[in-house]
Amino acid sequence: MTTLIVTLSQPLPTAAMLCEGVLSDDGYTVLRAVQAPASLLPAPSSAVIVAVVPASRLSWHRLALPRGALKGGLFQDGNAGRLRAVLDGLLEDSVLDETSQLHFAIEPNPRADEPVWVAACDRAWLHAWLAMLTQAGRPIARIVPELAPPSGDAPASLHITGTPDQAQLMRTGPEGVTLLPLSVASAALMAWPQEAEVLAEPGVAALAEHFFNRPARLQTPPERWLAAAQSDWDMAQFDLLYTRGTRTRKHLSAMLSSLFRAPRWRAARWASAALVLANLVGLQAWAWKEQSAQAAQRSSIRNLLTATFPDVRVVVDAPVQMARALSDLQRRNGVASAADMETMLGHFQASAPDTTSPTAIEFIANELRMKGLSPSASALAEIDARLQPRGYSLRMEADGLTMKEERFP
Repeated sequence: MTTLIVTLSQPLPTAAMLCEGVLSDDGYTVLRAVQAPASLLPAPSSAVIVAVVPASRLSWHRLALPRGALKGGLFQDGNAGRLRAVLDGLLEDSVLDETSQLHFAIEPNPRADEPVWVAACDRAWLHAWLAMLTQAGRPIARIVPELAPPSGDAPASLHITGTPDQAQLMRTGPEGVTLLPLSVASAALMAWPQEAEVLAEPGVAALAEHFFNRPARLQTPPERWLAAAQSDWDMAQFDLLYTRGTRTRKHLSAMLSSLFRAPRWRAARWASAALVLANLVGLQAWAWKEQSAQAAQRSSIRNLLTATFPDVRVVVDAPVQMARALSDLQRRNGVASAADMETMLGHFQASAPDTTSPTAIEFIANELRMKGLSPSASALAEIDARLQPRGYSLRMEADGLTMKEERFP
């Protein structure tokens, strides 16, 4: 995915101010460095735009938060306002400006039982840059610090930047991020393990090797900004939470648009279409097979009905017609069928042995009506449950109970 990384300059933004940054097509390698006004920065439709806050614009503070301050998620369930109030109280005596004029950001994935790193920068300056980039059609998806204290067991780092006349030393370590002019005194004061690596911009690499007496690995500013964008940091917190959610939705929309239109996803789109088509063909074949099996079964039932009862000429509902023909055959031969009154009375007596005798009995159209019976709702449900496995249903009417065989409509 294409990534545009924009470094926020020290002064307040203007429309004509040149913005420096880097464009990457995979988020790991530098495609090209860019320098242009915000409105002229490259912005592919699916690009993720990341803002980098310069190290000189940030101050770092290591805080032990009160127990329960991170309960329920860092910014969930209304916890953002309470957490911001806690930070204001803890940092009130540690910063030069009023805490209301500062924007705070807590390190990613903080642990509730350990001190956390908090980055602070000028709130008005950050909001001005975000508003200007949004107005220029370059909304920011994420905000990251140029350098951040190492997390966990990650080693400290030393960065030499600038020019030989104005070289700067930036150190990240357990004490946070330290910025000093590069000089003999600052190099001597910097506690630095002998086996540690020194990263330097090409213009000051020789100077770094002279001061630290070891080879320096070259790292251009675009490479440093790209490394910053690869971190887990996102400083869009507290009052920037809403805008971060909006930017995330826009980013997801851009991703979907890229997925359906970008040339690099053409193979994936064809593969997905082929997979859907194969599934549709498979479902149609399966449905055809099931329909054929059902048709064969229905034909077999019809043939069985006409072969057993030759008098049946037209088959409409084979199971019902077979049950009706069987009942008629039983009556003609003097055998009681399931739809006869005697059989139904016997089943009712077996299912409701404690029920009193009805005052009158009617048998009309294969329905047995027993008048004068009014069992309770629970007793009626119990009797009906016993009759259902035998193929009968029972219902309560105004003058008694009506029983019929389920197979007859």
